[in-house]
Amino acid sequence: MNWDRIEGNWKQVKGGIRQLCGELTGNQFGVIAGQCASRAGRHQAAYGMAKERAARPFVEWQEQRE
Repeated sequence: MNWDRIEGNWKQVKGGIRQLCGELTGNQFGVIAGQCASRAGRHQAAYGMAKERAARPFVEWQEQRE
């Protein structure tokens, strides 16, 4: 198994926890950050990408919103 895929699976778990904490506290930024992390992890796990490459579209989207 590729370590990039394992890291992607772990990132999905962390993103889900972050999203849940954001929902419980009413912090919308936490929810969005958790969703972005989870989606980047999904890309990383599915395609075995390096984490920087998997997260790039989400980071660019976040920078456009600021």
